[in-house]
Amino acid sequence: MTNASALDVLALAAHPDDVELCAGGTMCLLAKQGYRTGIVDFTRGELGTRGTPEQRAEEAQRAAEILGVVARENLGLPDGDIANTQANQRALIRAIRRYRPAIVLINAPEDRHPDHPAAANLATDALFYSGLAKIETTDEAGAVQAPWRPHHVLHYMQSLTFEPTFVVDVTDVWDQRVAALQAFASQFYNPAYDDGEPETFISNKGFFDWVEARARVYGYRIGATYGEPFLYRHGPVGVTDLVQMLGRERPFR
Repeated sequence: MTNASALDVLALAAHPDDVELCAGGTMCLLAKQGYRTGIVDFTRGELGTRGTPEQRAEEAQRAAEILGVVARENLGLPDGDIANTQANQRALIRAIRRYRPAIVLINAPEDRHPDHPAAANLATDALFYSGLAKIETTDEAGAVQAPWRPHHVLHYMQSLTFEPTFVVDVTDVWDQRVAALQAFASQFYNPAYDDGEPETFISNKGFFDWVEARARVYGYRIGATYGEPFLYRHGPVGVTDLVQMLGRERPFR
């Protein structure tokens, strides 16, 4: 799934399913609000205990349709070895310059899975270098790409918590968000999927219950049923209209 037009929001992920697991509701909500969204997965998740890269590619396609994204691609970097090399930066810079997003969502800065902070480091460097005119990249047709740097970068929360800068109310799209996550039947709890593969940290029902419980915790903090937390990378956030910024009513706690 590709589309060369500019995106409002681009989500970057170490593995197919990272976005669905951690920012799926936000992506659903953005698409519902009329924004153009997309996903760039870094690896095919070939080291995963369950499923195959081919299965995960099919699952990612189904999830993308549920999320309403207009573009999704995979860079094919090696799973378990997301190195912050010049070659990997250039591959990501080409995607950034192609989609020219205003906002970018990236992996958590720290996590139990080494690939996640590694992907965050690669992303932040590539996002900066993408704005340098003297770093030249070309598109599929061989034309030189114009430099581009997004206006805002946010980390989504993974296994380890942080104090979020923003919590997005995803209550209205929760069922859609769950459907996108369950599109990865080989990875997450799904009673209909049984290939005789071993249970993993994320494939058991307890993990799926935890996903909902955490969304409820962060939703409660903003006066909503479900919420997804994000860490703004380059604070503070500039505001010109404080009333508009704080226009959403919430219970005083």
